[in-house]
Amino acid sequence: MKLNKLLLIGLAVISMHVSAAYPDKPITLVVPVPPGGILDAVARMIVPEMSKILGQPIVVENKAGAGGNIAATAVAKSPADGYTLLLGYSMFHVGNPSMYANLAWDPIRDFSPVSMLVVSPHVLAVNPSVPVNTLQELVAYAKANPTKLNYATSGNGSVPHIGMELFKQQNHLSITHVPYRGAGPAMLDVIAGNVQMTVATPPSLMQFVQQGKMKALAVAAKKRIPQMPDVPTSAEAGFPGFELEAWIGIFAPSATPPDIVSALNDAARVSLQNPQVKSALEKSGVELRYMNSAQLDSVVRKDIQYWSKVIKTANITVD
Repeated sequence: MKLNKLLLIGLAVISMHVSAAYPDKPITLVVPVPPGGILDAVARMIVPEMSKILGQPIVVENKAGAGGNIAATAVAKSPADGYTLLLGYSMFHVGNPSMYANLAWDPIRDFSPVSMLVVSPHVLAVNPSVPVNTLQELVAYAKANPTKLNYATSGNGSVPHIGMELFKQQNHLSITHVPYRGAGPAMLDVIAGNVQMTVATPPSLMQFVQQGKMKALAVAAKKRIPQMPDVPTSAEAGFPGFELEAWIGIFAPSATPPDIVSALNDAARVSLQNPQVKSALEKSGVELRYMNSAQLDSVVRKDIQYWSKVIKTANITVD
């Protein structure tokens, strides 16, 4: 009995020393998309400063494919030692459990939240040929013309897809989804008039709105965005229940020691306070929204429940 107790104490002491030495080698941040795009950009904007704070290089590794599942599975199965992390994207993390029948990972069971970094609002826009100028006019037009409107998104199961299905459910609309392989092709078809409308992040459509090739009707967020100050929020447009913000955060494998999670959280928090990092992120069209591990955990749990209802009602599957 005494031997077992001494052994446990010894193991605890060793664990404390291992954690106290963290990090003593490079860290890998796995990004679930290819290079380019906002997820990859956020990773590469924050990693240099976090590396300085932690005193070790952080290597960005892109593991794209299967709607983020390849990356999530790889990190979930990695040692819980703080050296392999996941850059989590909201709809992958909270939406995939409802869209995929057999996931090899679970967002609650397999991950320890580290910190939320940023959120990206979404904008609803239409081709100029659509005879509406406000969100209320769009809803009225859609109800009067239930077979005339299609909407383009960056892909099946994407944040814009699920967000637009939420808007349809809230307002009892019939608008057909047209998925594309990325935001670029979707925007081009809306500009060409092949599809009447879209929901996308500001960087994807801002230039087209400024050029008069699209009409932005509302920002699905709590406040207006600096890049498009004249576009009202959905609440200002009369639809307070329509909010669509994609968040990006850092996750570690579950059972990662709390002191390591805390060290990573502190590094992320201080990095976001750096003026250069903050400026670069804001210019990219995202909003800084730091949260600690407990706060991010609460968001994940709440979002899983909220979006699973939308996904199941719309019968969205990607298997």
